[in-house]
Amino acid sequence: MDHVETIVIGAGVVGLAVGRALALAGREVLVLESERHFGTGTSSRNSEVIHAGIYYPPGSLKARLCVEGRRMLYDYCAARGVAHRKLGKLIVATRESQLDALRSILARALANGVENIGMIEAADAERLEQALSCVAALHSRETGIVDSHGLMLALLGDLESAGGSLACASPFERAERQGSGWVVHTGGEAPFTLAADLLVNAAGLQAQEVAARIESLPAAHIPSRHLARGCYFQLTGRAPFSRLIYPVPAPGGLGVHLTLDLGGQARFGPDVEWIHEIDYTVDPRRADSFYAEVREYWPQLPDASLAPAYAGIRPKLAGPGEPAADFVIAGPGAHGVPQLVNLFGIESPGLTACLAIGEHAQQLLREG
Repeated sequence: MDHVETIVIGAGVVGLAVGRALALAGREVLVLESERHFGTGTSSRNSEVIHAGIYYPPGSLKARLCVEGRRMLYDYCAARGVAHRKLGKLIVATRESQLDALRSILARALANGVENIGMIEAADAERLEQALSCVAALHSRETGIVDSHGLMLALLGDLESAGGSLACASPFERAERQGSGWVVHTGGEAPFTLAADLLVNAAGLQAQEVAARIESLPAAHIPSRHLARGCYFQLTGRAPFSRLIYPVPAPGGLGVHLTLDLGGQARFGPDVEWIHEIDYTVDPRRADSFYAEVREYWPQLPDASLAPAYAGIRPKLAGPGEPAADFVIAGPGAHGVPQLVNLFGIESPGLTACLAIGEHAQQLLREG
């Protein structure tokens, strides 16, 4: 039986970042991907925002890895020529009753170590963005956008340059213990079996399904998965904004916000909808609810100007009405199974945090 030192399951941005970190540390790495191309799931269906680290509870993995990962990501993109732009973001209060919430967001951001953020008056915000209407705003200068596909290409290039490899159309079937390591079975049109010393489950939306097929992993260490679909609509014309615009968060999400891509195209979303199975359908009628929300901060949004763009699905660990859950990145010290790391609930800010997540997973394997 052929042998590889480390197998990473899942070739989204996080799986590629984990594989890269392990390969650069001198490990022999194979990344398995069930689809015919890398990064076709959550990694290709998001807003491509580089988050500053504002909203997450201080001390959480999301807060720490977002702030660390954002700093790493800007440096990485500059060094590797990955298209990105530090646009900045305004989080806007459109009513006086939201000012306390805005101050709380600022306090949390500062507790997380976010740099270059502060409260500005309405006149200053509207001077920055003349189409904006608000009573006050937080100006986050560290927020940006990135070409997620270009980032994944760069991560894959680093992985392969360090001797690692990617096997697409190779869905994980099961893993069983053999001695101190693993025997990993794949399916697809050309199934194969490999022995491996180390195993990393970075399968994103399928992480729980993968974990259930890893021998010896107690079911108690596989958290429930809740699917949250967010639909995005794009503006048919040109938006009169140069920064990202977010409302004060609403219960269950960050509200319908305005993001820009690297070409300047504006899109709005996501509106969170809880679903029971993976389905990327965008119902054009959902645009109706967007207009009123967007006009809270952009009153001049034209009628009939929103067109369906795409939907993304987040693998959340908390369901409707429950407090938001942190990332779960569990090594042997957490679940008791040697030579195994599971990543669950890697939703936003997973793209921003990917490089820091890779380093964190590598550390857990080193310890286990």
